[in-house]
Amino acid sequence: MKAIAYDHFGSADVLELKDLPDPHPGSDSVLVQVKSASLNPVDYKVREGYLQGVIDAVFPVVPGWDVAGVVVKAGLDTPEFAVGDEILAYARKDVISGGTLAELVEVPVRTAARKPEGLSFEDAAALPLAGLTALQTVRRAGVAAGSTVLIHAAAGGVGSYATQLAVLAGARVVGTASEGNHDYLRSLGAEPIAYGEGLVEAARALAPEGFDVILDFVGKGALDTVPQLLRAGGTAASITDPAARDEYGGQYVWVRPDAADLAELAQLAADGRLKVEVADLVELAQAADAYRTLEGGHVRGKLVVRP
Repeated sequence: MKAIAYDHFGSADVLELKDLPDPHPGSDSVLVQVKSASLNPVDYKVREGYLQGVIDAVFPVVPGWDVAGVVVKAGLDTPEFAVGDEILAYARKDVISGGTLAELVEVPVRTAARKPEGLSFEDAAALPLAGLTALQTVRRAGVAAGSTVLIHAAAGGVGSYATQLAVLAGARVVGTASEGNHDYLRSLGAEPIAYGEGLVEAARALAPEGFDVILDFVGKGALDTVPQLLRAGGTAASITDPAARDEYGGQYVWVRPDAADLAELAQLAADGRLKVEVADLVELAQAADAYRTLEGGHVRGKLVVRP
């Protein structure tokens, strides 16, 4: 099969289009023909070696955890799926090796859900990691009807899903974003404010009594404003900064594969209640350039690869 792979840690320059052996499904996995896969910032952090000791790499590494495709072979004990089923998955395994930027990928059934009719493969592939991160963070932080929520990086890949999920839960959402993304945030149901100088004052003007929940999807010191903006008894949560848990008694979220959560997200998207933003569609051979674009930090929505 054709796949994007690398044999050692490094920049996007280590990525190559290779011919690799077809993978085989384990007893509780299915083999999937990849229709679409999407890129995430964690992919290049893995590629640069930053997750060694958390999830070990086995070379050659095929990057990618997000996938949508068709089951072409089932494992020995996979009653959940049959050949021909269309699925999506956050196909994270115990080691980093056989990822989704390939023509074929082995997918553990615990990470996968059926793709609803009406949801494209491209949109389905853009959902898993970012959508699950958003959903699990919103839930663990206790966002509910009547909550006033501040979301940092609300227009980003995770933040845009979290914004919508919080609004669907009945919360009032204030989101930080660059000026160019303010209309986009309004379209998602949020009240936008700008990053940087004046953020605390702008947030206080909208929520004088403070926020019930603050969600951090960017890091870079975003939690420094928690003492000024979080109301007494409120909750802070972050996917980048353990201080949310260790200093502020909130939640530090490392997303988990969850088939039921993924099925819920997929149905929301298929029903038109959750908007999926695809920034660009690229071919497998263009994946290295797509990663360079992602690493530039100014992509709104997901970059999707079609083998």
